[in-house]
This record gives sequence, C-alpha cells and structure tokens, in this order.
Amino acid sequence: MPRPDHPDAEPIAQAVFTALADPTRRGILAELAARGPATATDLADRLPISRQAIAKHLRLLTDAGLVRAEAGERRRIRYRLQTGPVAVAQSFLAALARDWDGHLDGLRDHLDQTQEE
Repeated sequence: MPRPDHPDAEPIAQAVFTALADPTRRGILAELAARGPATATDLADRLPISRQAIAKHLRLLTDAGLVRAEAGERRRIRYRLQTGPVAVAQSFLAALARDWDGHLDGLRDHLDQTQEE
C-alpha cells in the first residue's frame, strides 16, 4: 500500500471515504470484521437489507479495495475484509492532522503572545 505522500494515496483515500460514508456499507464491513468472510446471502440474512442491495454495496466496497471476492464452496463468492486501503486512509488523515496541529499550535502561540502584550 502506498504512503500518504505517494500519488496513489489520494484516490485510495477518496474511495475509502466514499465507501465509508454510507451506514449500510459500514454495517457490512462491521459484520465482516466481527464474523469473518461471508457471502452476500449470509450478509443479507444478518442485516436488514436485501441480498440484491448487499450485492450492490459489495461491488462498491470491492472497487474501493475494502473487501476481496474469493471463490468459495459450490461456486459461491465469499467476501473478505481487506485492511490495506483503511491504513492508507488513516495515514492520509494522520498527515492532515499533523498539518492542522502545526497551524493550530502557531495560532495558539500567537494568541498567547498577543494576550501577554
């Protein structure tokens, strides 16, 4: 996975943030994290959403790299959680936070100095 300063980090982070913006997709990811790989049918049995809707969300999650489709038994496709893109998004946010922390520290120092004068 690329570092936050790598040119590929921005589109990966954008895809992750887009995928995580939807509560249903977050629920699917939480279910995969809690119980491990599952088929769309398995997920539809556990979540209050149709199998067809689950399949659409799984396609977006696959495109974002957050899940990987793998062949299961009897030609069933199982989806497995992938953490690499999340790590890229976390690095992106950490770099952003460092930049903001520096600006906020500078502002605090300026305000402290102004207050002392």
